[in-house]
Amino acid sequence: MARVVTLLGGESTGKTSLAQALCERLNSQGVSTRLVPEHLRHWCETQGRAPRAEEQAGLARTQARLIDEAAMGLDVQVVVADTTPMVIAAYSELYFNDVGLQPEARDWQRRVDLTLLMGLDLPWVSDGFFRDSEAIRDATDAVLRRELQRAGMAFQTIYGQGPDRLEQALRVLARSLGLDLVAPDPAWSLGRRPWTCEKCSDPDCEHRLFTTLLARDNTGANTP
Repeated sequence: MARVVTLLGGESTGKTSLAQALCERLNSQGVSTRLVPEHLRHWCETQGRAPRAEEQAGLARTQARLIDEAAMGLDVQVVVADTTPMVIAAYSELYFNDVGLQPEARDWQRRVDLTLLMGLDLPWVSDGFFRDSEAIRDATDAVLRRELQRAGMAFQTIYGQGPDRLEQALRVLARSLGLDLVAPDPAWSLGRRPWTCEKCSDPDCEHRLFTTLLARDNTGANTP
């Protein structure tokens, strides 16, 4: 079964661009990788509207099913998912004051191999249709952090512009999934783990959670 890498974040946080870039780079380096696009975005484009409250659960479950099915592919080593049920659950909470999707979303997220949370260092850009506001993006980030911590999930926040964002994500994948993808950061050879806590709104929490993930990988344990 393929290793599952999920990208979390609100609107205009670079999930789609990074997911596509990761898939392209991994495949170019001989790692068979499949991209699972954001089902919610496709649904909105097809329907020409945002979903209603009662449609949120179905969208979340479809996103989970698409990722699970991709991971079962016999020729796939890594699945990169552009969003998960946890993002849809966050939207449901923010737009409809409904936290009912959160428990199922947390349970599903615990099964993935690696969780990347998109940093808020990219400028917010309106798409003239679905994207709401920078305030909603920030609120989504806060809900996602809360739910990841509530789930006891290790995660890494990804920062940077353009190629720097991709390279940081690749270093995380290489370390956590045991893949030979990019030249290691010099700090690794000195026995220190390079980190970006100085850019993080909650550095102690992220450092602690991701260190837990690395420790579990080193002992061969599965992410909860």
